[in-house]
Amino acid sequence: MHHPQVQREHVRPDGNAAAGTPFLQSILALTDLSARGQHAVERAARLAADHGALLKLMYAPANLEPLAHAEAATELAGLARALSARFGVLVKQVAVSNGGLAQVVDEARHADLVVLRHERDRSPGAFFTGQPVERLLRRLRCPVLVTRLAARPRYGRILVAVDFTPASHELVSIAHGLDAHASLELFHALNAMHESKLRYADVSDHAIRTYRHDCQRRARERLFSLTDSSSARRNRVLSTLGRGDPARQATVQQQHARADLLVVGKRRAHPLADFFVGSVAQRVLCWATGDVLVVPTDRRDEAAAVAMPRKLQALR
Repeated sequence: MHHPQVQREHVRPDGNAAAGTPFLQSILALTDLSARGQHAVERAARLAADHGALLKLMYAPANLEPLAHAEAATELAGLARALSARFGVLVKQVAVSNGGLAQVVDEARHADLVVLRHERDRSPGAFFTGQPVERLLRRLRCPVLVTRLAARPRYGRILVAVDFTPASHELVSIAHGLDAHASLELFHALNAMHESKLRYADVSDHAIRTYRHDCQRRARERLFSLTDSSSARRNRVLSTLGRGDPARQATVQQQHARADLLVVGKRRAHPLADFFVGSVAQRVLCWATGDVLVVPTDRRDEAAAVAMPRKLQALR
């Protein structure tokens, strides 16, 4: 695996920008009540403590032999008391039921963040229906934090993968608001396919180099503009350029930069498109070595579409 061809520069945001403010009011943590599931629950509890948020615990078994309702409810209640005492947060226990994915989706409608452990389903059925987290991402409209690492007090470095669409501003803002003390790095992977097309068309090497330098210059300008925003920090933000597949290069850069958290956006797509092509977020979840925060990039458009009929109805 090769490191991305990067160009690094430190860009200083507006020094007068206000520090990030807590934006999480309710966090839903999914747990199978196993020892391995503790990382996700502890990360959710730390975030709840940092943001003064309500923590909701929900039992979501990851195997084919779930605990009996009474046993699961008892263990969940004990876990809620332990987290409340340890982190000083308000913890609510979600009633145990057999609702499965539908219940998680319904409960997540009232949460600002869903936290769960990375768990790979190796059953034959998962090949056609997708991994549990993939099925969840298709239906949730709030950010989802998928944990792999032990829950440290804070994230040391957060890497944000941006593509310069309008949603990129929200990704940077969310990363900043999640932990304002973490080092922030913005990453963009330049598309190498365009150069391949130019070479196929027998364009001169000089013209291709000129095209490449122009793309790099415009990308650096856009990265700089992303730091000069309401989410800009008083400390410096590192920006990095790579070249090639965005998912592969982002995960390589996560390893290279030793980033605890990688933030990536995901636009809703048809399940068949995810199955045959695979979104950037899906591939990042497969290859990442640290935690991954997946943010639905079309959730605001959907909210606006729902709100508009309500406004029209109110005017009648």
